[in-house]
Amino acid sequence: MENKNVKLSKMYKYIFPKEELEGKERLWKVLIDGILQKYIKENDTVLDIGGGQCLFINNVRCGKKYAVDLNPDIREYANQDVVTIQESANNVSSVPDESVDLVFASNFFEHMKDKDELEKVIEEIKRILAVNGLLLIIQPNIRYAYKEYWDVIDHYTPISDKSLTSLLEINDFQIKICYPRFLPWSPITKISNFTILLKIYLRIPLLWRFFGKQMFIAAQKLPENNIT
Repeated sequence: MENKNVKLSKMYKYIFPKEELEGKERLWKVLIDGILQKYIKENDTVLDIGGGQCLFINNVRCGKKYAVDLNPDIREYANQDVVTIQESANNVSSVPDESVDLVFASNFFEHMKDKDELEKVIEEIKRILAVNGLLLIIQPNIRYAYKEYWDVIDHYTPISDKSLTSLLEINDFQIKICYPRFLPWSPITKISNFTILLKIYLRIPLLWRFFGKQMFIAAQKLPENNIT
């Protein structure tokens, strides 16, 4: 029987072929410069949970960088300034309490086996985040992607903007921003000028309401004395 991590590697090489990597990286640079970088300070410690091909963590500008993923291939994708951690997202034991300023999760939570596992991951993110630290999430929204959502074999848990924000609030996060409709389901990386289209798209939030099938959430970990 194949090792679980070997199967994981095979699956993601099928879903995310290397020949599309260059195009995806161009799109991520646009997304970072246009939206995500403004949440990150120069000296922040940033952790990318479910880092995959490291398209976010490689290109973001910050002090320290960590990428967490069970897939051993993460080491191939990470730049030299990224510390890779091959541990489960619900038990990142090598990361100390309250040592991270910002956690980023993209297209990850739907891969949790069930809602109990998802909550354990949220609890672990809360543990490693510093007080007032941020959690940024880009996530397929089942309300608007109810057909495409199940086209990936390891999408297990249906998540909407309402269910995710309520889970975060229950676990002592304050929702700073929630866009139920943000990015389209899957950018077409084979179109050479799509980076220009993405720049235009990000600057016109009205378009998000028509084409967005993924949500964007920014949530802040509350200090204990602010929790009621």
